[in-house]
Amino acid sequence: MSSSQGDRQVLVAFVRGRVQGVGFRFFVVDRASALGLTGYVRNLSNGTTVEVVAEGPQAELDALLADLRRGPPWSRVERVDVSWGAATGEHQGFTVR
Repeated sequence: MSSSQGDRQVLVAFVRGRVQGVGFRFFVVDRASALGLTGYVRNLSNGTTVEVVAEGPQAELDALLADLRRGPPWSRVERVDVSWGAATGEHQGFTVR
């Protein structure tokens, strides 16, 4: 996409614990949008995992990752598995899937 795409990364995180049915996805959308990130968040069918795919500058992704590890007050994050890659530029905004 843009020439600045090279300094953007993609963060893929699987957040496990009490993270479904507690507003976790909307917490992620609020934080990611405030940080200017693009991507999505969705519940996985196992009932205990939320997937987050976020693209943007490394500093903002690091801030989001810190938020994911903390979660909103009514959640309980037990584990966050993370992988990194080069941004694709395929996302517009940050959405719930």
